[in-house]
Amino acid sequence: MIVPALHDDAFLADVASARREAGPGRLYVWWLGQSGFLLLHAGEFLLFDPYLSDALTKKYAATDKPHVRMTARVVDPARLDFVAVVTSSHQHTDHFDPDTLRPLFASSPAAKLVLPAATLAAAGERLGAAAVDRLVPLREGERVTLGAFTLEAVPAAHEELAPVYAGFVVSVGAFRIYHSGDTVLFPSMEARLRPWAVDLALLPINGRAPERRVSGNLDGVEAARLAHAIGARVVVPCHYEMFTFNTASPAGCVAECARLGQACAVLRAGERWTLDART
Repeated sequence: MIVPALHDDAFLADVASARREAGPGRLYVWWLGQSGFLLLHAGEFLLFDPYLSDALTKKYAATDKPHVRMTARVVDPARLDFVAVVTSSHQHTDHFDPDTLRPLFASSPAAKLVLPAATLAAAGERLGAAAVDRLVPLREGERVTLGAFTLEAVPAAHEELAPVYAGFVVSVGAFRIYHSGDTVLFPSMEARLRPWAVDLALLPINGRAPERRVSGNLDGVEAARLAHAIGARVVVPCHYEMFTFNTASPAGCVAECARLGQACAVLRAGERWTLDART
């Protein structure tokens, strides 16, 4: 089992420390495993696609596709009572996990969940009627502002383009962050994203393995090339080291970034990383 850089009390202490020093010129980022990231800017938090339970390990324990965890959980979602904005890029449990969202909602009464409009009905069914007023659906190209964060839904192709899949471009202060959700490359992707001139691209690298019934994502080389093509200041790879059947090494992404002159940061789960505003 991979032990996070920081977890539980130590992780929360680090978040609290960053919150005390947070200013408008800095963005703090923690990788929570899989495609989950915690963002902090000027005292406000956003949580991308958290998976902080063992729901999938339990669900598939007695099947022919066990989801054996590789990385220990960073933090109990019930302790994230400071989070006001959460995203779910699509309905797969490692991106929309009721066992993560219910305790998070219980501890953070004001938290809202931004999700593709096409998944709204399914989300209501999975979370229950009490959570319906927490859901903020977006169609492609629509925007919403929640606190300091403005989120726009952009297309994603989890093997195919469909309205149930989305990425999000988040604007906060001087920063633009692109979280792709699960996606492969598709026509017009670069042209759609390039005008944002994102500071940070959070991209999956686990690739495609149809023989193992693993849905499609970018591989590391593709992630590096996409980040470079859209002019991202920095790319952070994700969607690996969670389940033994569905992982990859970030080495390919790092090597291709080096070849392209693309800045890349590889994080450990639970690690804080800081990005300063452009000068």
